[in-house]
Amino acid sequence: MSNQKVKRITVHEIAIGDGGAGQTRESSPWLCTPVTHFPDSRTRLRDYFGDVALVIVEIETESGIVGVGSCGTANSGIKRIIEDHFAPLVIGEDPFKVELIWSKLYRSSARFGRRGAAISAISGIDIALWDIMGKALNAPVYDLLGGKTRDEIQVYASRLYALKDLDALKDEARGYVKEGFTMLKQRFGFGPADGVKGMKGNIALVKAVREAVGDEIEVSADAYMGWDLEYAIKMERELRPYGLKWIEEALMPHDVNGYARLCSISQTPISHGEHSYTRWDFQEIIEKGAAHILQPDVNRVGGITEARKIWAMAAAKDLPVVPHGNDLHNLHLVFSQVNTPFTEYFPNIWDGGNTHFWDLYEGNPVVKDGKISMSDKPGLGYTLNHDVVDKLRLKRDGN
Repeated sequence: MSNQKVKRITVHEIAIGDGGAGQTRESSPWLCTPVTHFPDSRTRLRDYFGDVALVIVEIETESGIVGVGSCGTANSGIKRIIEDHFAPLVIGEDPFKVELIWSKLYRSSARFGRRGAAISAISGIDIALWDIMGKALNAPVYDLLGGKTRDEIQVYASRLYALKDLDALKDEARGYVKEGFTMLKQRFGFGPADGVKGMKGNIALVKAVREAVGDEIEVSADAYMGWDLEYAIKMERELRPYGLKWIEEALMPHDVNGYARLCSISQTPISHGEHSYTRWDFQEIIEKGAAHILQPDVNRVGGITEARKIWAMAAAKDLPVVPHGNDLHNLHLVFSQVNTPFTEYFPNIWDGGNTHFWDLYEGNPVVKDGKISMSDKPGLGYTLNHDVVDKLRLKRDGN
């Protein structure tokens, strides 16, 4: 389809900042995660999440076009997989042949991949290839995906970590409402290991935000895979009076049957998918009725080539797709597909890695009155700030 050939692939590892994993403030001692079950999880969270916040992939063609992609967060195995295994399969290929390249990478890594680091690596490569295609054609990626279906979309402010000071949490929530947000998402702070006291703590967090913003602001809450089925069932029942828009990632991603059970009895919509990989994970979720809202991240599920299949599968069942994060690789699908009613927005507040894209890239859409719109720049529309990349790059072996 093109005269382009891939010439070079460069991989950058971005380090997690001080505090790690989105928790930098002394006033934020609680974070519900998959490792909350372990007694040392809150004192050693950095050790559990590792040193790599993000992996960025740059792919250059023989004609000098450079595409940029990012891989799923907090994964230190990606760089070696790309450099040692995938790069030789991509260099020399036509970047427009995304389906062929995707299949080569997926099938060649079947013995060690199918999920996790390998699919995150494929994601970054694939996103960069779509960026190249858009730049080569002088068209935004959303035009390559069928064109814009809207000029703007409502977003929810995704922040509100579990503060010890509930008055400070209320003030933060009110602040987003004053900025024009009509949807908010907060974080739970406790899981099963915290017992009844922790359940009361979760309820207090949600109650504080609801009291602060009133009934006309939509509020959801994220458990970040930190609960189990029994705990999730109890929590959902206790939280019904507060009218949550959804409860997110209540269980570990492999527990699809648990999600199906939770969805069947919950009066609150259940969302997840941020840590699921490829169309096959989502096929199981959809077939088992294991989510009311699907939440893939394009830089984890397999890139744009794979994500557009997931959006289509969801459309066949009238399921909404609300991707994780407001990175542009997600937003081009958000704006080109009709089954995304709103989307996530991380305010520009540095938190050790969760909002890395604000510093690393120029060109991110900025919220106005609770909505965002897209530019018509070719490709993804990003400009990678190499000075920031160099500053935040993970230093290994003293380098």
